[in-house]
Amino acid sequence: MAYTKKARTFGRPSNQRRALLRSLARSLVLEEHISTTEAKAKALRPFIERLVTYAKKNTLASRRLTKKNIGDDDAVKKLFGSIGPRYADRNGGYTRVVKRTMRGTNDARKLAYIAFV
Repeated sequence: MAYTKKARTFGRPSNQRRALLRSLARSLVLEEHISTTEAKAKALRPFIERLVTYAKKNTLASRRLTKKNIGDDDAVKKLFGSIGPRYADRNGGYTRVVKRTMRGTNDARKLAYIAFV
């Protein structure tokens, strides 16, 4: 029986998708809000929420997992220094995706903001 696949592929190979999510996550952590397409924002949400959960634990193992997933020292420091403690008493739902209008584009992509709550 054919089941639907869970992950969005964006028409890219898996290594490029992983690099895209890492790059978006790094930008989101450093800037705390970014503008991207709606599909990329929705794909980024579970990825970044897992990293914030690791940052809440604040152990050496969680720090190493976050470094492996995000790949940037400055982003890891900010995630564990300010973002993780900010959500210490919150059980999930750290990000919000807000849809934008399609102004100024010549294709039919849907734009969105993704930001920390």
